Amino acid sequence: MKRPVTIVAAAFAGLMLSFTVATSSIWTSDAVHSRLGFSVKHMGLSDLNGDFKEYEVKMTATKEDFSDAKVEVSGAINSINTGSEMRDGHLKSADFFDAEKFPKFTFVSKSFTKVAKSKNEYTVVGDLTLHGVTKEVTMNAVYNGTITHPMNKKEVSGFKMTGVIKRMDYGVGATTPVNAASDEVKITCDLELVKE
Repeated sequence: MKRPVTIVAAAFAGLMLSFTVATSSIWTSDAVHSRLGFSVKHMGLSDLNGDFKEYEVKMTATKEDFSDAKVEVSGAINSINTGSEMRDGHLKSADFFDAEKFPKFTFVSKSFTKVAKSKNEYTVVGDLTLHGVTKEVTMNAVYNGTITHPMNKKEVSGFKMTGVIKRMDYGVGATTPVNAASDEVKITCDLELVKE
């Protein structure tokens, strides 16, 4: 008598698993229409802006409003770009990011929570691994909507994510005084995510 019950239970569990997988949506970054940028204050006078040219963003969600989304970001340190080859070379060196020893950075979210009374703002908490150090950071995200791309007919969603980290927390440029390059680094990530 137990065997039919076991078979039914297993079939039901399989059905529920299939339903969960089927209702999950995966979104990946469109590199041509996205940017992962940063800025630091130089000499306390002006913002020095840069970005990373090689990175990937993946978002997984089961809810249409993205309130249960998980975000994963990975990028190549060697792709850093500030508009100066000499400066970029210095940033890749052991004085700063040490790209040879730590070639990648990653961010993995632990929560993606809607801001109270807001239709399109979220608080994103996750672990940033940079220069061999992992620390929890909090980012802000604004959802700009979803449309169907007129050319390829795929669904596309837009997000802007912003936040601030401290480079000294990760030992980046530890010998560079903060009056030369600020400890605080502003992060701005403009994303177009395509539904797979």
